[in-house]
Amino acid sequence: MDQTRPGMSMAKPLTLAVSGTPGTGKSSLCEALKDRGWTVSSVRELAEQHRCLGEVDETDGANTVDIHRLGEVWSAPTEGLHLVDGHLAHLLDVDGIVLLRCHPSPLRQRLELRDYPPIKVQNNVEWEMLAGHWSEILEFEIQTPLIELDSSVLETGALADRVVDWVASQLASQPAAAQAPGAIDWLVESLE
Repeated sequence: MDQTRPGMSMAKPLTLAVSGTPGTGKSSLCEALKDRGWTVSSVRELAEQHRCLGEVDETDGANTVDIHRLGEVWSAPTEGLHLVDGHLAHLLDVDGIVLLRCHPSPLRQRLELRDYPPIKVQNNVEWEMLAGHWSEILEFEIQTPLIELDSSVLETGALADRVVDWVASQLASQPAAAQAPGAIDWLVESLE
């Protein structure tokens, strides 16, 4: 853990969801924060542990996760600093949400480098373009403190610094409904 940052202590347990479209840099950010003393679990690992991992979906090659059941059976750790890494992590009962966003052009390149099938690349790029995570957060009226970060303009170390600073501020943020109108909007940007 980066002990030089004010406000960082192990006195109070804290669990953050690191969420965003596949390819936005969630796992890279989690690795950087792991080097600063955080413990990391993935949604997939938690789903396996709690028997909430389904069969492989033929359309995208990924296992389905019963996130609703996982949300019912999983509890955040009661000690230390924890991250839950995964594009469904924002749907779990956590103390805060780090929502990573990425401009669609570099996101497409990142996903293609993963050798995703073209339809999976397209679906994820469209999800990001339409701010799908914001739609879910608003639809389910998630009131958890949230910070939105653009991984297409910030390097991983800078993203980690922003998260650490946010934690030091005691997760200072406006409610999601108040933040949403000012959220990153790739569609408006593409029209400018």
